Amino acid sequence: MKKSIIALLIAAPLAMTLSGCVIKINDDGMDHGFIGDSEDRTYKNRKKIAKVQLGASFMDMQEKLGVADFSETYTDGDSTVRVLYYRTQRIHKDGLTTKDECTFLQFIDGKLIETGNGGDYSKAQQVSAN
Repeated sequence: MKKSIIALLIAAPLAMTLSGCVIKINDDGMDHGFIGDSEDRTYKNRKKIAKVQLGASFMDMQEKLGVADFSETYTDGDSTVRVLYYRTQRIHKDGLTTKDECTFLQFIDGKLIETGNGGDYSKAQQVSAN
């Protein structure tokens, strides 16, 4: 009797640690994890931005691309300058989006005048160039 109680006390915790259950929900083979979503978004943004044409309106671009990751608005003389940043690449593996991982779209008075690497955009350079 004593031996069976000792065996039970040893076997019960051991059996509890060896059993387990893992449940993974996967809708139609689509992975909805953080990394998968961010890669999909960067690809979709690149695809949409590749089709933009200079002179497009701010409202049209915002409607096509959605909410920007970053945005800036300032005045340069009598002009209103708006800059939208959309993530188009992943450089840092920290899960955060930075401007150097984005493409910028610069609008002056509501018209797209320039696009480029987000890390290269500088308000000081743009004001002096215009």
